[in-house]
Amino acid sequence: MASTKKDDIVQMISEMKMVEFVELVDAIKEKFGVTDAMLVPAASAAPQAGQAEGAAVEEKTAWNVMLTSFGEKKINVIKVVRDVTKLSLKDAKNLVEASGNKPSLVKEDLPKEDAEKLKKQLEDAGATVDLV
Repeated sequence: MASTKKDDIVQMISEMKMVEFVELVDAIKEKFGVTDAMLVPAASAAPQAGQAEGAAVEEKTAWNVMLTSFGEKKINVIKVVRDVTKLSLKDAKNLVEASGNKPSLVKEDLPKEDAEKLKKQLEDAGATVDLV
């Protein structure tokens, strides 16, 4: 739609009486099959009364440490995983090696500070780690 057409439509709408505008909205809803229920989620996305506009979403409090790759120093990574998880050598090795195919959960529901500390330990050992 050309800009002039949009401008013309906006101008026509701005000159309407409220009753005419409501009738137009109802006609558009009917023409395109829009129901009031479809519009509710969009309205709930608006800030609630008392909330500042652009307020940040609640900060995550629990983090999962995911091993995505063990890198070139697999033995060092196994040692760190064993130390922090208290797994047996076999279980720690299996967890680390599984990260070669898909990310492996090392620890879950950690506070952010602890998760970042563990991430640094694993990265220092040569692993690639994500916090989710």
